[in-house]
Amino acid sequence: MCRIAVIPSVNETCTDDLVGKTAVVIDVLRATSTIITALQYGCEGVIPVETVYQAKERQQEGTYLGGERNGKKIPGFELGNSPFEYMSPELRGKKVILTTTNGTRAIQKSSKASCVVAAALLNVRAAARYCLSLKRDIAVICAGTKDRFSLEDGLCAGLFITEVEKQSTERVDVDDFGAAMRSSYFHVKDRLEEEILSCRNGRRLSNIGLEEEVSYCSQTNITDVVPILVHDTLIAKF
Repeated sequence: MCRIAVIPSVNETCTDDLVGKTAVVIDVLRATSTIITALQYGCEGVIPVETVYQAKERQQEGTYLGGERNGKKIPGFELGNSPFEYMSPELRGKKVILTTTNGTRAIQKSSKASCVVAAALLNVRAAARYCLSLKRDIAVICAGTKDRFSLEDGLCAGLFITEVEKQSTERVDVDDFGAAMRSSYFHVKDRLEEEILSCRNGRRLSNIGLEEEVSYCSQTNITDVVPILVHDTLIAKF
């Protein structure tokens, strides 16, 4: 049997509870969507860090600094947190050190898990397939926004659970919050982009001119790239 627990925000994540489990970190808008895109377009790896200071301290020749605070690129960094920036051919074969308001902190907080996977709507089917192959219980961590739950992450968690249930040959046991997110996803699945554009984070990003990015991040299953954390770096697993 596969057990799935969904954690509403990074602030509610207890690191010791992740020991022996697969941790799936979701930050649809935008960190995990950006990480997936970077690896899909040939970036060698993404190093997630929590603070701006840590990012600058880790920078070496041949690496790029990427990140945002409150949706905006950090001054002095080459890249922000837009998935479109990470489609550049210049990043092929390079590493990026990334710090974001919520997503990279959630990845760091998941480090005690047996395996850490970055998921978003873009790769949710492939992420579910990979997690099932590990044959461990799964903790889905919704990164949220400023320590609060974000609807788009919950909807992605609901779709992830749906994909696990479709693909699993064993019984899947889902906690109450996960079951609620699965029901929420089914309620809006035919108008998912519209729902994400209208949620708090979608509105916030649209109001600063990033509506096209929200639409991009609302797409489902456009890649089989699954970022997994190896030592301190997220690399692509196909």
